[in-house]
Amino acid sequence: MVSFGIILSMTFFGNSVGRYAAAAAVFLVCAEALQLLQPRLLSFLRAQAARTRGDFDDVFVAALSQVGNSERVVVALYVATRLLVLGPGAARFIHLALVAVLSLRATAVVQEVVVYLISRSSAFAGEDPNSSSVLQNLRLAVKALVWTGGALFVLDNAGVHVGTAVAGLGIGGVAVAMAGQQVLGDLFSSLAIFMDKPFRVGDAIVVDDLVGTVERIGIKTSRVRGLGGEMLIFSNSDLTRSRVRNYRLMKERRVVFSFGVTYGTPCEKVAAIPGIARAIIAQTPKTRFDRAHFKGFGDSSLDFEAVYYVLTGDYNVYMDVRQSVSLELMRRFQGEGIEFAFPTRTVYLAKP
Repeated sequence: MVSFGIILSMTFFGNSVGRYAAAAAVFLVCAEALQLLQPRLLSFLRAQAARTRGDFDDVFVAALSQVGNSERVVVALYVATRLLVLGPGAARFIHLALVAVLSLRATAVVQEVVVYLISRSSAFAGEDPNSSSVLQNLRLAVKALVWTGGALFVLDNAGVHVGTAVAGLGIGGVAVAMAGQQVLGDLFSSLAIFMDKPFRVGDAIVVDDLVGTVERIGIKTSRVRGLGGEMLIFSNSDLTRSRVRNYRLMKERRVVFSFGVTYGTPCEKVAAIPGIARAIIAQTPKTRFDRAHFKGFGDSSLDFEAVYYVLTGDYNVYMDVRQSVSLELMRRFQGEGIEFAFPTRTVYLAKP
């Protein structure tokens, strides 16, 4: 009979049966150890993450929890084969398998971290569906870049000359950029609007001489509902190049209030008019008085000017306040016997 020692000493493909048995034992022990240690390690990391205020470490731990059987098997196989004498082809294959598995897992972790940072950069992404749409497109672009980088790293370790591929991608990218320059410009403009937030959906804005309310901020165009009900469509590049007035950000409105009285008004009443205007504005809610003066002598009136602020950006409130001030001024002038002026002309006819 052939002894057990002889069997273990038998050699196949440069390694004895004993080495194969030892490598198999190491593989099983390593795989089992990794499977047992992973949940304990994750439990420890979760406990540590729970003690911190931020949730960045939670994202990192969640990404590590995705490590599966394939990664554990490849790592265990790599450790076990270190005991064997392998041919160049087999050794390279196992090495590339380890690099590929670890690179893909590292790429997945980086992807989750970067997407988390992008999500945190938006304070209103959950409230604004259009911002959420832009954010989703940005996530897809970042994922594509991260996975492309991971794939190039694996190919580089596989002996592929990635420099030529990168150069080709660069030339192709330049060609695409030249062909779609306007589209890419609008895309980057939409990202600029999303990140800088000069206006949001629902804001009343003025672009040049066009007025409306923002209804949608898209990837290429933004849509504004005009005052007449029509839809105004702007390219995002036009919006970032234009001077946009955003009335939502207005905290108060300045009112320059001009009026005139007849030349027949007595001097003492003319002197009292600025005080009347001041009292009316001061007693009107949501206003802050600035000044009131007898401005000068007009063609057919004694001209006055009052300046005050409406303490809100709401246009309806602004018009209500102006109406209230104007009506109260009419009542006071009627009580004082002061007449508003209107354009008049006196014609003198000379006798022949």
